Parts: sequence; structure tokens; C-alpha cells
Amino acid sequence: MVERLTIRTSGQGLHEITDEVAEVVAKSATASGLCTVFVQHTSASLIIQENADPSARRDLESWLNRLVKEGDAIYTHKEEGPDDMPSHIKSALTATSLAIPIVNGRLALGRWQGIYLWEHRRRGHERSVVVHVG
Repeated sequence: MVERLTIRTSGQGLHEITDEVAEVVAKSATASGLCTVFVQHTSASLIIQENADPSARRDLESWLNRLVKEGDAIYTHKEEGPDDMPSHIKSALTATSLAIPIVNGRLALGRWQGIYLWEHRRRGHERSVVVHVG
């Protein structure tokens, strides 16, 4: 089963999509298998991260923004604004796809794990995420 999700982001940061992905898995009625999640963009990424304490997500965002700064003189790709090239670098450093086992019909995530779309652009976007269950 393959389903495309449209995720609307409000700007830079981690946007939890665990429930949307889990719904696709439930609809598939797959008892045991693999769920692959893929973001179809080069300025956003996917990550599995703590879903209990929002400060962990804020700290990740702050750390990545410090690591990959806007306005670096080395950038030549500038047509889409000062946050575009840094967003491509951030996407390259993280992941565009995730593979999560399905056990007993459910995502085999740990107690404190959630699936996040990580928006790297400052303004919100509509992001396409493909979920494949097999």
C-alpha cells in the first residue's frame, strides 16, 4: 500500500506526523512488515525523535541552525532566499526517508519516539510525504 500525505508546515521546526503515518499502517491491515516514509523535497527532512519533551526538539533546531548558518559567503545558490541553501545542507545532513518495522499491526516505535517532518525553511510549506507499507 502506498499513500501520499500532504503536510502543511508553519515554518522552521519539527512537525510531528506519527499519527498520520500510523493511520496509513492501520488502513493497510499489515500485521508484520516495514513502513517506509519518504519526503519529496530537498529543503525538508524526516527524523525519529523524542515526542515527550518539546525542549529536545527546540534544542535540535537551535543546534542545527548554529551548525548551518544563513548568509555564509561560500553559498552561491541564493535565488530562493537566504534560508534556501542552508535548508538543502540541513536536509543532506539528516534523512529524506525512514524505515520503521511493523509489529502486530503497529509501528514498532519506542515509548518516547515520534516521526517528524523537519521543515528547514523559515516560512511554511505544503510538503509531500510518501508512506509505503509492505
